[in-house]
Amino acid sequence: MKTRIRNACCAVILALSVCAMGMLPASSMAAEEKKFVIKPVAEKRLTQLPAGPLYWLLENFPTLAQAQAAAGGTSLAAEVAGKVWLFTLGPKDSPTRGGSKVIQIGPVPSITAPEYLLRINHAGGPPGAKTRAHSHPGSEAFYVLAGRLGQKTLHGISYAEAGQSMNGHGAGMPMVVFNSGTTDLDQLVMFVADATKPFSTPAKLE
Repeated sequence: MKTRIRNACCAVILALSVCAMGMLPASSMAAEEKKFVIKPVAEKRLTQLPAGPLYWLLENFPTLAQAQAAAGGTSLAAEVAGKVWLFTLGPKDSPTRGGSKVIQIGPVPSITAPEYLLRINHAGGPPGAKTRAHSHPGSEAFYVLAGRLGQKTLHGISYAEAGQSMNGHGAGMPMVVFNSGTTDLDQLVMFVADATKPFSTPAKLE
């Protein structure tokens, strides 16, 4: 009788283990499907920024070599989403550097730092994907390649569609960035940050 009870208990434990093993991969897959992916594609450190209100100028070039050759002191070249881009931080209505102008975004909220970090990220994810609440020691500006961007801050929620931009808030602003559409979000993110501080810090956003 004891042997039968032991066998029955083992069978129950085995069944529960199989169920758990079957459920875990599905749960992991669901989490993976909702993941907000962020990939740094270019960055540069500077000890000084140009004077006056600054804007991001985005241009497309035929080749990466051409974009790199046209880059100035505050420019970053990268190949992203099947195109070659040149991102240049400078005054409003700055002339292009030989590429096809896509958009100008700004003015960038100003910061003062002993060293500055210019960084370009390629980010996005499926519907429902979002970042954790966080802040940066500087500003970020967005250009949406595809989908619908959402950004929640202490000031509320803002949205931008494909082909539109969203200018960033000042340093230290808590935020959550998310896909607010029904298709995959694909976006470029331009940062001007204090290079001497952690690039991203967990934050609380009620």
